[in-house]
Amino acid sequence: MTLSHKNETMVVTGASTGMGAATARQLAARGYHVLAGVRREADGDAIRAAGVEPVILDITRPEHVEALVERVTADADRRPLRALVNNAGISVNAPVETLPLDEWRRLFDVNLFGHIAVTQALLPFLHRSRGRIVNISSVGGKVAMATYGPYAGTKFALEAVSDSLRRELAPHGVQVVVVEPGAVRTEMGDRGAATATGLAEKMSPEHRQRYGGLVHAVVAHSQRFTRAGLPAEKAGAVIVEAATARRPRTRYTIGRDAAFLTRLTRVLPDRILDRVTAATLRPYLP
Repeated sequence: MTLSHKNETMVVTGASTGMGAATARQLAARGYHVLAGVRREADGDAIRAAGVEPVILDITRPEHVEALVERVTADADRRPLRALVNNAGISVNAPVETLPLDEWRRLFDVNLFGHIAVTQALLPFLHRSRGRIVNISSVGGKVAMATYGPYAGTKFALEAVSDSLRRELAPHGVQVVVVEPGAVRTEMGDRGAATATGLAEKMSPEHRQRYGGLVHAVVAHSQRFTRAGLPAEKAGAVIVEAATARRPRTRYTIGRDAAFLTRLTRVLPDRILDRVTAATLRPYLP
């Protein structure tokens, strides 16, 4: 059963394309007014529709977060904030040894600290409405394959922050839900593959000799994995359920692959899981 609140506000970050855009459209179809965070005016023009109001939002820029707060404040009395969907994110795959620290910091800034900044800014409104926070994690928040250390590190951290936040806010009536997508056909997967390839080209000869074949295998596996994934609209439907269910679960997975892998992490010893993930990449090694 879903909540029956209408004429309330939902904030969805990272709504330019993919799961975020699909979520924004489906929430609007249910009668909510959606503030859809986009990076560029052109992205806003593409998603603008009845019930979907694009707002320029780079979650790493304090002035953008402040402007979002002002926009939510303007409607707070007649259209309270029902939920925040923290969906913005980027994907970076590289061996731990090779990824420059500046890239690590950029990744954590977008995938973790930006979400915390938006959450802190909007929590006063969610306290008043007894609303909800939906954090979009990943199957990478449960299992980290080779070269997924940077990206999975941000998602493991987001999972931990979400658990702590859920326990802090539960006595005050604010719910926190985590969504863990597996393979979903979005532009983020293509961008991630391009980024991984670009970073590999910048590796030193020694690093290229050590990790070049591994990066090639990971990119090839990731591209096939993404092509076989769910469409963004189906992923959006799960996120909408997480945002609107009257009694939501603490976690939702998207796709059979995510459900299967998250279960494996609970039952398999580390060494066996190491062998499973290595075997997954073996067919793609050059």
